[in-house]
Amino acid sequence: MSRGSIADRTRVAAFAARRALATTLARVNAHPMLRWRFTPAIADRLLIAPQDLRTADPTRASEIYSGRFAFAGKIVICDGRSPFEIEPPSEEWSDQLLGFGWLRHLRAADSSITRANARALVGEWIALQGQFDTLEAWRPDLVARRIISWLCQAPLVLHDADMRFYRRFLRNLTRQVRYLQWTLNATRDGVPRLQAVMALTYAALCMQGQARTLKSVTRKLSDELARQVLPDGGHASRNPGALVELLLDLLPLRQAFAARNVPPPAALNNAIDRMMPMLRFFRHGDGNFALFNGMGPTRSELVSTVLAYDDARGVPVANAPHSGYQRVQAGDTLLIADAGPPPSMSLSTEAHAGCLSFELSARNHRIVVNCGLPATSRDTWRHVARATAAHSTVTFNDTSSCRFLTSEPLKNLLGAPILSGPTDVQVTRQERDGGVMLRLSHNGYLDRFGVIHHRSLRLAADGRRLDGEDVFSGPQGEALALRRSDAFAVRFHLHPTLKASRHSDGHGVMLVLPNKEVWTFDAYEERVELEESVYLAGPDGPRRAVQIVIHGHARDVARVHWTFTSHDAHEPVRRAQREEPELPL
Repeated sequence: MSRGSIADRTRVAAFAARRALATTLARVNAHPMLRWRFTPAIADRLLIAPQDLRTADPTRASEIYSGRFAFAGKIVICDGRSPFEIEPPSEEWSDQLLGFGWLRHLRAADSSITRANARALVGEWIALQGQFDTLEAWRPDLVARRIISWLCQAPLVLHDADMRFYRRFLRNLTRQVRYLQWTLNATRDGVPRLQAVMALTYAALCMQGQARTLKSVTRKLSDELARQVLPDGGHASRNPGALVELLLDLLPLRQAFAARNVPPPAALNNAIDRMMPMLRFFRHGDGNFALFNGMGPTRSELVSTVLAYDDARGVPVANAPHSGYQRVQAGDTLLIADAGPPPSMSLSTEAHAGCLSFELSARNHRIVVNCGLPATSRDTWRHVARATAAHSTVTFNDTSSCRFLTSEPLKNLLGAPILSGPTDVQVTRQERDGGVMLRLSHNGYLDRFGVIHHRSLRLAADGRRLDGEDVFSGPQGEALALRRSDAFAVRFHLHPTLKASRHSDGHGVMLVLPNKEVWTFDAYEERVELEESVYLAGPDGPRRAVQIVIHGHARDVARVHWTFTSHDAHEPVRRAQREEPELPL
């Protein structure tokens, strides 16, 4: 914060004040002494139970029955105690326990034992949640997840239940719904808030006597979808993973409207229709999503489930200007580039400083990647993964192109939003010599170092060659100021399945893909280094990797050319032509 501008400080202060007020009101409402306000006079009856599209594993039911709760990479063995009484090993573990998404594993086993176990665990939470030390369980985003889980798994919990438990369950469920209505504005912006509105919509559709409530929450749902789902189908947070998370709830919600013979709002259908093509936009040939702005390992089974509802199955769009991404596909090669500014402060707690980074894949193999985020222990890696150095782009003076909130007291309240970053990101896309040319630039380093980063990318028509150029200039194309630091590093993080070896002259790298296909990287007159990296988004956790790095000083080298080239298996690997490609900006 010490280096932030007065404008940054003012925005943070206003954001913190709003967040503190909303959080305080939510905690007051969650207090057991006041929770009586949300207790209905008469419990409502459930009319329908929505479908849960998330993958269930029946083998985990026996683990839960034996008191072994494995969430977010942590395992807790209860030894006869309730899991809701045990000190959680991590916040992620606690969130998954209190969200009750694990009920789907018990339902998948489908036995009298698992049904009884589900009722017992739900009953334990109902009995314990009124204690003074359970305020965390009433965090609005967790209440939303719990409402959706209870509604989806109501057939499991209520099957063979006596009337006393049935009324107790519905009474508590109604209390949570009314509490969420009161605290909706305290929910974190972005996916959590939209999920909270969806939870209220689910409740209005599934519970009896909610006709008036359904009208109001449907309007809120339409407003949130219009605000968060961009015209090109991306999410306002710019996180590709948000699309999967939201569609897993939006698709059953549309089915719930149909089950009640209520026309779904037009905004719901339009949002789903826009989001489906964007799922394909971010997918590489191996089915995994590009690693931008908080994306971690791809749950391929969830993506396949969602895409099964895509009737159009159209070709992905190439240009997503509202989301700030570009996609270029030629032959068997795919390039996806981050070409947008960071999202607004309230939506940026997961966003990365990866402007102008790109990922490159050939067939089913990824070549150039970003580091991404792991599936678990995200808090440990988040500050590393969000830095510009964790992306395949240029870092200037070992700093990120965005400033993140670093004040510990404020981080407890706000998380770590982006305070400032690129505000002017220029994008030009055109056909050139049979291939596609992208010309990009951003001003994320302008205020601190007086530098504008320009990047040109040209993918050949056959997809076998990618020419790139990074240029550093002052504002309006002026020369760089002599008084400023000007050390740069052009980084290309490589997927850990690749084998990389530097050429003997130090100007290139040979890359061998798992299918034995060979690519070469050439930096022409610049020397390259192979440095350590870490691939965080592996399905089994972080993995060691390497990165190609070109170091230099912008006053000495204001223009860096580089090329990735594919080689046929039967022909010898030769260095790229020494004549540098022309990529005019």
